[in-house]
Amino acid sequence: MKKIAIALFGAFAGLSMTAGAMAADSFTIDSRHTYPVFEVNHLGFSTQRGRFNNVTGKIMLVPSQQSGSIEVTIDSASVDMGLEAWDKHMRGEDFFNVEKFPNMTFKSTKLIYEGDKLVGAEGDFTLLGVTRPVRLDVKGFACGTHPINKKALCGADISTTLKRSEFGMTKYLPGIGDTVVINIPVEAFKD
Repeated sequence: MKKIAIALFGAFAGLSMTAGAMAADSFTIDSRHTYPVFEVNHLGFSTQRGRFNNVTGKIMLVPSQQSGSIEVTIDSASVDMGLEAWDKHMRGEDFFNVEKFPNMTFKSTKLIYEGDKLVGAEGDFTLLGVTRPVRLDVKGFACGTHPINKKALCGADISTTLKRSEFGMTKYLPGIGDTVVINIPVEAFKD
């Protein structure tokens, strides 16, 4: 189901923090403000949503060269459907199989810029031991100073769409949709 919140998928492109603000800067994802949210059609009646509560990662940006890197890890067992019994089912073999595959990962192969602004990332997403290419769209990228702790911070909204069957997650198809939409609010502090 929603699993693929991959999110990251994906997180997750994980904070494609952006360009413009610095040259060759490193960022650490703020796991308190980065939650991959996924949605999938349920039996043709509704759109069900879930999220992952534990995401870590590093982002390196080199806007002057329109390059950098993103590495994100999502703790599959942190799936949160809002109901303990549902969470337990999602962690099982039918979906995320967290005992065998405790993490999902995203590693960028290319960052995409428009001018000096980061607008996307391409990379390899691994779920259930299957690695496939994924493109992440980055919107609303902004950097500045956090108003409370006064640290340099960048954030963005990241999105992607994938097919869960391409990663071997086929349980209950087609009743539970194959297409999974992933939205990830991301914030990351400069190291």
